[in-house]
Amino acid sequence: METQELQNKIKNFNELRDWGKIGEIKDLMLNMNEEIGEMWHIIKWLDEPKQKEMIEKHKDEVGNFIGDMSYLLFKIAFISGVNLEKETIAVLEEYEKRMPIDKIKQFKHGNKLAGGYDNKEGV
Repeated sequence: METQELQNKIKNFNELRDWGKIGEIKDLMLNMNEEIGEMWHIIKWLDEPKQKEMIEKHKDEVGNFIGDMSYLLFKIAFISGVNLEKETIAVLEEYEKRMPIDKIKQFKHGNKLAGGYDNKEGV
């Protein structure tokens, strides 16, 4: 299924239930935080190998959290009148300029406050 087709399907699902009003956005964002917290409980305080193990062990739950997050993003996008695919591509293109491969491989990440590289001001 194409991105715009999925966005339309989610829009239709919500409109049939009289959901998807502009006032819901704040609650949807809080719901996203809840989903992040639920996934975080699976991997919190664990080193990377143990995180990988726990994600694999709880793959169905993790998949559900990711599906919920995706649904919520699509719903916020349609309520806001934003084309999610177009905006995601635009952000990725910006990131490619801000964080070139050679710099990220050298600095390891894009958090300037922690010694990483991010040329946000130069874009």
